[in-house]
Amino acid sequence: MLSKIMSASALGIDGYIVTVEVDLAPGLPYFSTVGLPDRAVNESKERVITAIRNSGIDAAHKKITVNLAPADIKKEGVAFDLPIAIGILSAQELVKPDKLAKFLILGELALDGNLREVKGILSITFAAKQHGYEGIILPKNNRNEAGVVDGIKVIPVETLAQTIRFLNDEEEITPFVTDKPAIWNSSNVYDIDITEINGQNFAKRAIEVACSGNHNLIMIGPPGAGKTMLARIIPTILPVLTYEESIETTKIHSVAGLTARNRGLIVTRPFRNPHNTISDIALVGGGSYPKPGEVSLSHNGVLFLDELPEFNRNVLEVLRQPLEHKTVTISRSSASITFPANFMFVSAMNPCPCGYYGHPEKECVCSPIQIQKYLNKISGPLLDRIDLHLEIPALKVHEVMGDVMMNTKQNKTMSSEIRNRVVAARKIQYDRFALNGDNIYTNSAMNTRHTKKYCVLSDECRGLLSAAIEKLGLSARAYDRILKVARTIADMESSEPILVQHIAEAIQYRSLDKFRNV
Repeated sequence: MLSKIMSASALGIDGYIVTVEVDLAPGLPYFSTVGLPDRAVNESKERVITAIRNSGIDAAHKKITVNLAPADIKKEGVAFDLPIAIGILSAQELVKPDKLAKFLILGELALDGNLREVKGILSITFAAKQHGYEGIILPKNNRNEAGVVDGIKVIPVETLAQTIRFLNDEEEITPFVTDKPAIWNSSNVYDIDITEINGQNFAKRAIEVACSGNHNLIMIGPPGAGKTMLARIIPTILPVLTYEESIETTKIHSVAGLTARNRGLIVTRPFRNPHNTISDIALVGGGSYPKPGEVSLSHNGVLFLDELPEFNRNVLEVLRQPLEHKTVTISRSSASITFPANFMFVSAMNPCPCGYYGHPEKECVCSPIQIQKYLNKISGPLLDRIDLHLEIPALKVHEVMGDVMMNTKQNKTMSSEIRNRVVAARKIQYDRFALNGDNIYTNSAMNTRHTKKYCVLSDECRGLLSAAIEKLGLSARAYDRILKVARTIADMESSEPILVQHIAEAIQYRSLDKFRNV
């Protein structure tokens, strides 16, 4: 007997349909799986047969052949356990065929017949809707994620036996729908606010500029100056995720198996902070079957690399492509997959190995050669791709204790207020680029053609910028970055022309160029 069960898997961040064909033939008991299965899929035969028996069903003592089509795409993961089990039972005529063509079926089987959650559900559910299926049968713990998709029935099941009863019309299961407004309202909050940071007004202004134009940022300062805390408040002042951004972000995290059971959507901007021992594959993605790395998990959010010079040089160099193209392409023998990687890159570092070069109170013990060697760990091409270089000074005592001594907290601007200003600046950019048919949304994405068109300078501005380039020894890419930042500062002030003060402020945000040339 032959049966066909419709299932699916994820390739990159998109789902694709997989037909699970099961054939039972007379002969000695034997189980064979074909169709480019990986090790996890090959091992499913043990889980499937044991789960069927422990569900009180007599498993077929025949030659079982399972084919996963299309056969030219490698199948990986454990989501095919349930469709294979249903396929065997359907071939034994223990499951009615009526619903099998209408539903996608997937789930991992435990040995007792219970179902465990699987990865990539959101992408698979969208694929099911796109291909016109009535619904999807999946583990109960995946219901919140799948229920986000409108127009498709999500049938959550807990066991193999319950799945059989549903398919045989012996049990009715109400389709699950995720309460998206409730998730959005309860989850779109942050546990930190910019009012908690004392002092550093210059840094806060620079961060607002960076967020307004989606510019990359590096902070240079001594230990304890607040660099990490400043980085953590950046998501709180970025615009709230749109629904489309939330879906795309959730797809990436779903494929990586990082979505929470009780939330169907990621509604706050991601903030990823990998350790400096991370490998290049873990950072950009990879593996024998390509998976997203930290740069893709930061998509629509912030990637923060603390102690930047402590990262391996080859790890930092692989950041060039995603910083420039906003995507990562991973090529393997099995597949070539492109993951989105449109993130705001934020990094922090000390000015020298001991951390106290230029400190007003503590003496630096590093030699000039040690300082230069430390700074040279960051290559020029990578540094040129960072728009704002920000010097973070050490905090004074009255700044550290400002809220306690002077009770100034109530006078500080909250993250939500700054976010409103950021949104207003971004709207100006969006309207400008949309009006002219440019397929970009923020100033940081402008290319040479855009900067020539939207960053026209007066003679006075040109003179100031020319002097800065000669003094700091800036590259052509650094010059381009200054123009983009100046355009953002002008937009924050609703100024159509770029003025001298905008250029002057943008030049101030090139501190690391000064350090490297000392």
